[in-house]
Amino acid sequence: MTGSVVLNRIKDNRQARVFAQRRLEAILLRGLVTLAAGITLACFIGVVGYTVLRGLPHIHSGMFALDYNSTNMSVLPSILSTLLIVGVGLLIAAPVGIFGAVYLVEYAPRGSRLAAFFRLTTETLSGIPSIVYGLFGMLFFVFALDWDYSILAGGFTVGIMVLPTVIRSTEEALKAVPDSYREASFGLGAGKVRTIFKIILPSAVPGILSGIILSIGRIVGETAALKYTAGTVAELPGSLMDSGSSLAVLFHKLAGEGLHMENAYATAVILLLVVLAINTLAGWIAKKMRKDR
Repeated sequence: MTGSVVLNRIKDNRQARVFAQRRLEAILLRGLVTLAAGITLACFIGVVGYTVLRGLPHIHSGMFALDYNSTNMSVLPSILSTLLIVGVGLLIAAPVGIFGAVYLVEYAPRGSRLAAFFRLTTETLSGIPSIVYGLFGMLFFVFALDWDYSILAGGFTVGIMVLPTVIRSTEEALKAVPDSYREASFGLGAGKVRTIFKIILPSAVPGILSGIILSIGRIVGETAALKYTAGTVAELPGSLMDSGSSLAVLFHKLAGEGLHMENAYATAVILLLVVLAINTLAGWIAKKMRKDR
């Protein structure tokens, strides 16, 4: 047996071992990923399934009456208050967050200290507990600005709270737009502003809407920040200056009392349905905007 044949066999054996090792690593990685996905799915089914099983039998027509009382435990006023709070919060967070991200990606020079400070501020805001936002909103909006406990005070508070989410998601969506889009637009004679509004932002719409959907979910599920700003009055708000209880606050109130657990679980099911409806609507809008583009 010649030396070249021996070397070839050694090389083939080494390649076979490397191939077997990589195949084993791929199998292990696939198993870990599958396990993680299964755990996530099991947690989702467990939480949603348990809530639905406990609350669905206790949903009745009286829960959708216009007036809340201790008999019907109506959630309709809280649904309206929740939608108003979400609307006010997004009117604050969406424009400020999107334009802030546009500045970071399109205008701020690389290595800018101002941009670095802006990102640090955003990360700091995202790590502040919601109870701190609630206390700030109560001291500033409720007392200092004399808005009292109102939908407007709650909306401004949660708008500031979800601002970091909108900024970071929009920034990542804008970074994902290829530079060739910008170069082609500039090459055709378009200016900076026109390129941003006609080319870059429409291309980043899916990522921007993803951040907005996450923000909506956090607003709808918020309790501490709204309890100290919007209040806990479960009545139909006549205006933005009236107090109103969101669905999450109403659930917290019912569960905290311990006397109406059936109604609390029913409220939780309705809260899940509201979140699902809002996310479905936002996804439909995103899909429609992608088709129109």
